[in-house]
Amino acid sequence: MQTRFAVALTALLTAAGSLSSRHIAPAPEAAAGIAQPSSTLDDQVELAVTVYNSDIALIRDVRNLQLPQGSFDLRYMDIAATVNPATVHFRSLTEPTRVSVLEQNYEYDLLEPDKLLKKYVGRDVTLVRRRSENGETREEEVKARLLSYNNAPVWRIGNDIVTGLGADHIKFPELPGNLFTHPTLIWTLDNTGGQRQRVEASYLAGKLTWNADYVLTVSRDDKAADLDGWVTLGNGSGTSFRNAKLQLVAGDLNRVKQAFGVAMDRAEMVAQRAAAPAPMAQEAFSDYHLYTLDRKTTINNNETKQVSMLNGTGVPVDKRYVVDGQAFYYRNG
Repeated sequence: MQTRFAVALTALLTAAGSLSSRHIAPAPEAAAGIAQPSSTLDDQVELAVTVYNSDIALIRDVRNLQLPQGSFDLRYMDIAATVNPATVHFRSLTEPTRVSVLEQNYEYDLLEPDKLLKKYVGRDVTLVRRRSENGETREEEVKARLLSYNNAPVWRIGNDIVTGLGADHIKFPELPGNLFTHPTLIWTLDNTGGQRQRVEASYLAGKLTWNADYVLTVSRDDKAADLDGWVTLGNGSGTSFRNAKLQLVAGDLNRVKQAFGVAMDRAEMVAQRAAAPAPMAQEAFSDYHLYTLDRKTTINNNETKQVSMLNGTGVPVDKRYVVDGQAFYYRNG
């Protein structure tokens, strides 16, 4: 497991430096007006998040999909907004050799009112204005064509060119195809296998961080203490990760060991005596330490989550007073 994990990470990091940006051409089905297949969180069956202490995370997203045969575009939605597109890896777990990726595109032009209006330059919309007459409020609709939208909109209403016209709200007939409600990966796939496929997408994403926090509660007699270790996770990736397998990787082995120190070793001995399983399993590989949460968890977007890492009660305390003065005063001739 450790070897596969390290190889997968190396491959993704290598791809980040070697792949160039790619442009996606419309698939024949899209050109013919056939609805493109898409995938959301409803298709997700497995999710693993591995967070590094260098502000990146490796996401592994497995979904069950119904794919047409031949060449088509697949919209893969509900991904992290901070995805590094060059590190994305897509493969079929059902028939790896029968489903291939021809092209890939990352769409991050997300739906906003201002962007929506700019996409309608040269098209007709409905301006809705509220008017009050005789104590009653009614809505008045005006058909208008948006001629330009730079600092402000310029409308054509009938034979008139109008500026400065305000509206309480605007009605649009449809959403343009180049605006997305969520960050979306689009693959042009070639499927020569079956229609039911279990696929895996893995990628590196930023703005996911973790650090360890420790709380030591010392008794009144300074003889014993309770130790609580917490993993503090920060998620600013733009998406939530629900029911995910969580792993944490610490790259600075010496610093991590110093952070745990003797207190961690004693806490583990206390936990063993109490026959309480550790909330997180620890294993070392290469120059890293890998911590795996023994259960699945949900990490919401813009959330700071704390997960129990270790705990111990009755940890022996040795109280010492240390004076650390200036070297020249205490140690000179």
